[in-house]
Amino acid sequence: MATVRDIFAQMDQWAPFETQMDFDNAGFLVGRGEREVRKILVSLDITEPVADEAAEWGADLIVAHHPVIFHPVKRLTDETPTGRTLLALAERGIAAICAHTNLDAAQGGVNVCLAQALELTDLEQLHQDGVDRSGQPYGIGRVGNVSANNSLSAGEYAAFVKEKLHAAGVRFADGGKPVRRVAVGGGSCGSMLSDAAAAGCDTFVTADVKYDQFLEARALGITLMDAGHYATENVVCPKIVQYLSLKFPGIPVKISQTHQEAYGCV
Repeated sequence: MATVRDIFAQMDQWAPFETQMDFDNAGFLVGRGEREVRKILVSLDITEPVADEAAEWGADLIVAHHPVIFHPVKRLTDETPTGRTLLALAERGIAAICAHTNLDAAQGGVNVCLAQALELTDLEQLHQDGVDRSGQPYGIGRVGNVSANNSLSAGEYAAFVKEKLHAAGVRFADGGKPVRRVAVGGGSCGSMLSDAAAAGCDTFVTADVKYDQFLEARALGITLMDAGHYATENVVCPKIVQYLSLKFPGIPVKISQTHQEAYGCV
């Protein structure tokens, strides 16, 4: 029998929760630790529809990337989306474990999955934040090279990124150079543009890019691409399923079919 705490311990082995950033709230956030887990649903976010899906499937646990509780909850009622989601989990006995910036920074985590989805090779860390308890370096972002036979323009590479990530769209500022050395930062990593420049990158793929960051990128001669928060991070969900299925072969684990990109493009 595996419990919620057992699942948490295995996630902690992969992406130690003490490596999360100071602002974060990753961890075991909802539920009873000693409850037996018979099915696990994996999702980038935990929303009310995801909680409904977990209940309908008979899942005892949702493992997600974004914390279902991020800001302090001063009241728990059905008057807010967060309140309704937390009530849906608690009333149905569904636990929640959320691995956020610790999974962004971990070896084999969000950013490695993103780099692999874009078929980058010779991966390096974009920024090292520290060394974890097992002596492994960790940090946000990765840097890699495109195929030697695959030198693309900014527009061509944007189309490639959209296809590989199944993104709703890709906004980009053309730095004016062929795409050869690429930095990636899943989610909101536009502030790491200077790290990409220092790493000798001609292209940086991330999300939630601000107008002034596009201007800065053009001034630096770096192609900056915004492929969307969901698309640049959802790539880790299959890896979570694979990891937990390997560690707990007797427990069915699957990705949410309810949770999708939050917006479309015309």
